[in-house]
Amino acid sequence: MKQGVHVKAELILVLVTILAGFGWIFSKEALAGLPPLFFMGVRFMIAGFVLFLAGQKYFRGLDWKGIKQASIVGVVMGITMMCWVTGLDQGTSLGVGAFIVSLGVVLVPLVARFMFKERPPMSIWVALPFAIVGLGFLALNNGLNFEFAHVYFFGAAVGSAFQLNLLSRSSMRMHVLVLTAIQLSVAGVLLFSLSLITETLPHSISIGVAGWFLASTLIATSLRFLLQTYGMSLTQVSHAAVIMNLEPVWTAIFAVFWFSESMGGGQVFGCCLIFVAMLVSRWSQIKMIFKMA
Repeated sequence: MKQGVHVKAELILVLVTILAGFGWIFSKEALAGLPPLFFMGVRFMIAGFVLFLAGQKYFRGLDWKGIKQASIVGVVMGITMMCWVTGLDQGTSLGVGAFIVSLGVVLVPLVARFMFKERPPMSIWVALPFAIVGLGFLALNNGLNFEFAHVYFFGAAVGSAFQLNLLSRSSMRMHVLVLTAIQLSVAGVLLFSLSLITETLPHSISIGVAGWFLASTLIATSLRFLLQTYGMSLTQVSHAAVIMNLEPVWTAIFAVFWFSESMGGGQVFGCCLIFVAMLVSRWSQIKMIFKMA
């Protein structure tokens, strides 16, 4: 593959991480006027429909087995996002939350050990202490009175680890755009159904909240996944996996400028430790990149 194509793919994926970081901002603003589950349910259903329109030709010849497998992953995604949006709604620090959720990368091999009896690579055992200590610094920055939102964010990290394992083990012969559209649609229907049961829906929505909702749906979800699909088709998964670690970094930076968030010294140290853990867990991919350079 030509060097110019590699550079193009990496720039696109960096843009994807920036959009993902903005997604935290858009979502937090939208939650000021929308119930959490209702917000995520409608957001994902619309985003899934947009992806369907964008890739209609890839939906031809779908078989029930593939749809069923993708739907199961969608249910796990729905549960994961239920934890994420609850943490986002209740939490006070987006940067901290983003780094906690990013622990899902480190947890993937450990979940694989639980689900498939696979032995985690040595890099995970090296990364795990960094992750645990980093999580401790984030959660206990102000003494023992940590935010309960951190528990929801950690639940989202565990859920994402299960989701990634299911994706990697499923023998789904379908375009990634189709897979993403099905996942988003199923997750959206699940979250919207739970919202009808547990939440009081708003009678009206302000123009400002509607604008943030559309931004989170069309820009941070639909456009993000379209660009991610395109970018990953131009480069190796190892490159993409390392670049995607930038999402919590962008989220923390945007939260500082947008919401004037600040972290204590312990929280900054905890974020750094978790970032190190993410890089160590990706060590095999990083070495591959250096060998190809």
